[in-house]
Amino acid sequence: MKQFFRYVIKLISPYKWNAGLNILFNILTSIFGVVSIAMIIPFLNVLFDKSQKVVDPVHFVFSMKGVENYFKFTLSHLIESQGKASALFAVCILVITMMFFKTLTWYLANYFLTPLRNGVVRDMRNQIYSKILGLPLGYFTETRKGDVLSRMTGDVQEIEWSIMSSLEMMFREPIMIIISLVGLLWISPQLTLFVFILLPVAGTIIGLIGKNLRKTSMKGQIKMGEVMSTIEETLSGLRVIKAFNAEKRAYATFYRQNNEYTRIANRIMRKRFLASPVSEFLGVGTLVIVLWYGGNMALAGNKSISSEALIGFVAIFSQIINPAKNFTQAFYNIQKGRASLDRVNAILDADERIVEKPDAIEVKKFGKEIEFRNASFAYENEKVLKNINLKIEKGKSIALVGQSGSGKSTLVDLIPRFYDIQEGDILLDGTSIKDLKLTDLRGLMGNVNQEAILFNDSFYNNIAFGVENTTPEAVEAAAKVANAHEFIIATENGYETNIGDRGGKLSGGQRQRISIARAVLKNPPILILDEATSALDTESEHLVQEALFNLMKNRTSIVIAHRLSTIKNADEICVLYEGEIVERGKHEELLALNGHYKKLYDLQIF
Repeated sequence: MKQFFRYVIKLISPYKWNAGLNILFNILTSIFGVVSIAMIIPFLNVLFDKSQKVVDPVHFVFSMKGVENYFKFTLSHLIESQGKASALFAVCILVITMMFFKTLTWYLANYFLTPLRNGVVRDMRNQIYSKILGLPLGYFTETRKGDVLSRMTGDVQEIEWSIMSSLEMMFREPIMIIISLVGLLWISPQLTLFVFILLPVAGTIIGLIGKNLRKTSMKGQIKMGEVMSTIEETLSGLRVIKAFNAEKRAYATFYRQNNEYTRIANRIMRKRFLASPVSEFLGVGTLVIVLWYGGNMALAGNKSISSEALIGFVAIFSQIINPAKNFTQAFYNIQKGRASLDRVNAILDADERIVEKPDAIEVKKFGKEIEFRNASFAYENEKVLKNINLKIEKGKSIALVGQSGSGKSTLVDLIPRFYDIQEGDILLDGTSIKDLKLTDLRGLMGNVNQEAILFNDSFYNNIAFGVENTTPEAVEAAAKVANAHEFIIATENGYETNIGDRGGKLSGGQRQRISIARAVLKNPPILILDEATSALDTESEHLVQEALFNLMKNRTSIVIAHRLSTIKNADEICVLYEGEIVERGKHEELLALNGHYKKLYDLQIF
């Protein structure tokens, strides 16, 4: 629990002024509330003619005893000069005044707490999103996307409702309880000591139930992550589900997971609802015991408390029950929210394996060559790339071919440091890429992937993605090079037309051409083309291939291709087999070797 409170303090530290003002006004709210309730004692004293007469003038002193004496003197003077009715009226006016200031300060306390509550949740969302952008791609191959989405949405929402909504109670209720206890000590120290003995017993019972709630909540959030993963996979694979008539199977999987989550959620809600009746029962039970014990003290003629003081004591003590009940509810909410906080922290504390060195070198241009020097890489245990030695000179086009799973895409992913090699090194102009600034390194490269990755935005914004201070003319020129301009202007709003989620309103070939246009606009010195023309029809492929050839002139290009006809004119072709470069040379040279490349070529010709 200490670690949790340290974390919460860290979250709210940017809003310390809001927290300070909230605490100040909560203190004032509690003081005004206790004073207004304590007015019942002088009211009863006046009503039953038991007021202690203070004849000698008393000067005001700012202390509890000084205020009490001055009040008694003022009340006595009022009774003597204007009568009991006027004194009762004056006490009532004082109560109303205290209640006005209590409600005013209560509003101000919440007014200053609001930016803190909402600001902390905003900061947490920003932290998670920033962390996700900084995590390596390998993290998301090992973690289900649906679970990440669940943590960003459901878990953050739970933190907002469970923890942030409880901050008000965590700040206010303890202050109310402490100030009420101070008032009780002022009325009767002996009876208050008895209360101190009873309260820890109730707190222990509540704590035991809350501890169990956190464990159940963690199970619930994990199960919700599985449900979200299933939904995400269903939306992504809906075409396949329908094509294979697998709707019943998909529904059965979701139905089972959803039922399991509901059972856990029922347990969580039942334990959560237990907080209010348990705290209320314990509070009323404690109140009855105090009444019995205090009543015996008053009946025995104990001078430490009178009958009127006992009524005032009980009235103030009854005001502790609601704050204690709210505090208990907040404690239960926090226990539930801690499970979500642990899951969110699992992302925030994840290891950023691709780390930029503090003294990283700036690089603004590509001068000579990229070199793989004895580079090996493994996602887990088995090596995907083994002892790769390759030089890619500036202005040259290098093609990578080989069967699926040979390591082609992995090799090009290592250049912009989407992953880091475990053995060997990759050099850019003689400097290890691990010593370069990440943004500078990636700024030298343009990527066109096998799967066109587009965003739910307009044609214009997708093409201009990541390029600052571009112009409509430049975007249009890039679209023309990628053979995309004609179908873009044919749409209703032209370049401002929204293309849908992942470009769902477009054909596969159109999506790929938008992706190519994005790389054209960036105009990088290094091009990485991973099956860039695989989704195009024959006519579009010819047009885009011609544009790409023009674009690749005097530019360093690394091309992954299954269609060997598209890379016949490459300066060098490297054939990968089971993670190793087994052949290299030009098209005619590799055919003459009669090896792996010749086998791939013959299969395509056939």
